[in-house]
Amino acid sequence: MIERAFTVLGALLVIAAAICLWRDNVSAAFVTATLGVVAWFLGYRFRLRTNLHLTDDDGTEENENRIDD
Repeated sequence: MIERAFTVLGALLVIAAAICLWRDNVSAAFVTATLGVVAWFLGYRFRLRTNLHLTDDDGTEENENRIDD
């Protein structure tokens, strides 16, 4: 559910950036578009995290990238 919220927020921010660009406010368009892209990536990250099932049966996270000495 949270991944969908971030994706919708990202789309709304990119639309707002297009409106800012249309009104010749390039600085606001850049900042708004950047925030939109960040929100989209966060939504994508949450979606990948839920699809990969990175938790054990007891609810703790697995550390697959751990380096053993």
